Amino acid sequence: MSNSLHAVEHIRRLRGGSQAQLMRASDGQYWVVKFQGGPQGTRILANEMFASRLGRWLNLPMPRTEAIEVSEELIQRTPELCFEIGGTRIKCMPGRHLASLYADQSGNMVLDYLPETLLSKVSNVSMFARSLVLDKWTCNSDSRQAVFTKKPRGRTYSATLVDQGYCFNADEWDFPDSTLRGVYGRSVVYAGVKGWDSFEPSLTRAEEADIVHLWQCAEMVLPEWCRHDRHALEQLVEALYQRRSTIRTLIAAFRDSPRSPFPNWTVRQQGSVGTYGYAQTQNR
Repeated sequence: MSNSLHAVEHIRRLRGGSQAQLMRASDGQYWVVKFQGGPQGTRILANEMFASRLGRWLNLPMPRTEAIEVSEELIQRTPELCFEIGGTRIKCMPGRHLASLYADQSGNMVLDYLPETLLSKVSNVSMFARSLVLDKWTCNSDSRQAVFTKKPRGRTYSATLVDQGYCFNADEWDFPDSTLRGVYGRSVVYAGVKGWDSFEPSLTRAEEADIVHLWQCAEMVLPEWCRHDRHALEQLVEALYQRRSTIRTLIAAFRDSPRSPFPNWTVRQQGSVGTYGYAQTQNR
């Protein structure tokens, strides 16, 4: 792992339970930094690294993630580099933390919320369906988070899928699957889903993943981010490898839920049983 990235300037605190900070790094770019010892647990850094790299491997629009060194000197001269927990301010610790490349580096508008009437103007809205492959596979116990960027005179927005910290059930590293977790809050983003093809090529890529592919995504997780417990990380990778066969079942459970998120998935066809023992072409 390269240790060349280090923080040089604090920009501002960001919203959210992880209490992440926007920082400028030695490469001149802006990064969202999540610190060890935060209120959501240090394993969320491991989750962010592993799941973001996995998402990028699935060709989802997710930010690049790196380890970033934050020095004692920068922390001491930056009072904002602290956690606020139960009314108490706790200084961030120096060391290697998790950095996700900020969604925009050029001064474009970045929003973490769009009203439903504007979601039709998201140029890559189909990514929300494909993100279900990752979120159901990894048991994301949060809702699907995204930010939207738009050029000053642009007419459309582009979505970047962010915040993978609650994949693998946050700090727990288990898989209590729940139908309405790991999904975006408004079903309008799923209006284009008409069948299993709407999840491709991410779905097939996940189902056909070799454990070597998973380790290539997990290998950048630092020991201190997973409590120096290599065995736990090995168990997590193995569990994820075994869960490939459940992805369609989990997506289908969301499809058939009272929320009815896919109003245009209406054709029912009985397909053949595929490699992992489920009907691969069954539509509804």
